[in-house]
Amino acid sequence: MNKGFKQLALILLVVMLAVMIFTLDTGKDKKTEELGYNEFLQYVNDNRIVELTINENRIIEGAFLKDNAPVKFKTIIPYQDNALVQKLVEKNVKMKGKMPEEGLFYKFLMSPLPWLLMLVLLFFFLMRQFQSTGSKAMNFGKTRAKLHHDSNNKVTFDDVAGIDEAKGELSEIVDFLKKPEKYIKLGAKIPKGVLLVGPPGTGKTLLARAIAGEAGVKFFSISGSDFMEMFVGVGASRVRDLFDQGKKNSPCIIFIDEVDAIGRLRGAGLGGGHDEREQTLNQLLVEMDGFETNEGLIIIAATNRPDVLDPALLRPGRFDRQVIVDVPDVRGREKILAVHSKKIPLAKDVDLKIVARGTPGFTGADLANLINESAIMAARRNRSRVNMADIDSAKDKIMMGPERKSMIITEKEKEITAYHEAGHALIGLLTDDNEDVHKVTIIPRGRALGLTLQLPHEEKYTHTKKYWTERIALLFGGHIAERLKFGDSSTGSSNDIERATQIAKRMVCEWGMSEKLGLMSVGSRNDQVFIGRDWVHEKNYSENTAQIIDEEIKAILSSCEKRATELISGNLDKFEKIGKYLIERETLNADDLAVIMKGEDLPAINGEEKVSSSSEDKETEDA
Repeated sequence: MNKGFKQLALILLVVMLAVMIFTLDTGKDKKTEELGYNEFLQYVNDNRIVELTINENRIIEGAFLKDNAPVKFKTIIPYQDNALVQKLVEKNVKMKGKMPEEGLFYKFLMSPLPWLLMLVLLFFFLMRQFQSTGSKAMNFGKTRAKLHHDSNNKVTFDDVAGIDEAKGELSEIVDFLKKPEKYIKLGAKIPKGVLLVGPPGTGKTLLARAIAGEAGVKFFSISGSDFMEMFVGVGASRVRDLFDQGKKNSPCIIFIDEVDAIGRLRGAGLGGGHDEREQTLNQLLVEMDGFETNEGLIIIAATNRPDVLDPALLRPGRFDRQVIVDVPDVRGREKILAVHSKKIPLAKDVDLKIVARGTPGFTGADLANLINESAIMAARRNRSRVNMADIDSAKDKIMMGPERKSMIITEKEKEITAYHEAGHALIGLLTDDNEDVHKVTIIPRGRALGLTLQLPHEEKYTHTKKYWTERIALLFGGHIAERLKFGDSSTGSSNDIERATQIAKRMVCEWGMSEKLGLMSVGSRNDQVFIGRDWVHEKNYSENTAQIIDEEIKAILSSCEKRATELISGNLDKFEKIGKYLIERETLNADDLAVIMKGEDLPAINGEEKVSSSSEDKETEDA
């Protein structure tokens, strides 16, 4: 259509150019003489003018006698000559008047032909536009799912690490897609849908693609937000088309990422049952019930908000299974690091076990980012391999924030920050249930002037009351340290106090760690689905209970403050040493702190060797 349009436009252009050239006055008649007006008047007086024609533009054309033969001429009246006509009458000159002739081009424009040509051209132009954009309008209700063929899907279970339990749960689906007759023969029903639940970055999408790669089937992927549109009914139409496409390409996997975009609890909107999102969800519910179990069509959805999904979506027969894709443990982190560092040249001093132990709470995406940042650090330092120092620098940047090298701090603020962080670190070192102190720094990072970084020495999933009280004491350590050292306190403790208060409140209201209140949960989250569900808490207790809650929270905070004061006051020598070394060196690691806690002094350093954590490590090449 595009080629034909171009050819037609070229033909029309040639025709119009030919007409214009034909209608142009390309030249004068070579036999027509140009006479001056004075010469013309002389010929009139000599009776040599045979005939003439005068038009509206004062142009005279006619013939005069030359050697007794008529010769055509042309002249122009240069001024208003009122006596000319009288003189011509006296000389009996044959004359006539003439209106200016309309050119052929003007006649062409006034004829129906150009308008017909323009209409034909416009018709073909609109047809071409409709061919390019009309299909989009006609396919408005079609699904936007992307089809990944076998040849394009190279992801398998070997590319997924750290979530072995989830892979085990999904291996049955892979086996069913490969050998469906084995299950059908026994009357077994494979789950219609599988919901992958887990925090962001844990590998839910990667796991879904690995299932398709292992099974060797086609894989449709779409986001929950792709169903929604400003026009009513489009979402439901796209759901229908998605399932139609899936059945045509069976066996296949349909993966819906962020399914909570369309699967939220119904009744939350102001539009009631006519809400566009609810219509889309209703259609999804119908489609998941509408196909046979053994058609080879399996729905996999992923979300990090299972609490907001509609119960009808989670019932057996739709999403039969919920597979938890959680944050990996230390062994899982080690496997993930091994996968992401395959293409990274590592130095001999890199131990992925140590890196895995030092990254608690990291997801697969966080670990991939850590390896990438480490490679960037190594390249910045002109190394050919990534060593442990590069990984440590990248880990500090991710966990504590980037260094703010341009921030200018006065000596007094530096001293206050040093003893503030010394208070945090000392309590962390003196309490058993607290996490290990990994590093202390007074170099500004992120929004903080200083940081005390703690890492757990083992994986923990539950915490005792003692752990939380010691945690509050550690948070109070900075404020207590400032008060003992300088007799005053600064605003640097605001975030510590806020976090401590939140912990104490949860101990009393949620975890049953209050002696007066007992095993009672108060201030439960509001279960209503309307605006404010995630922020509004229901006050389901009396004013007397509220007073007890306030008293218990205050009692816990006061007890922890007293505990922090006793710990620092009883170890003033170590407290002073940590503060002075922080002022001198700006950063202390776990080994430095261990030496100080033994009562020993750190090795002296000269001015050239005094570095901050922002300075690069010695540029040694690792083999």
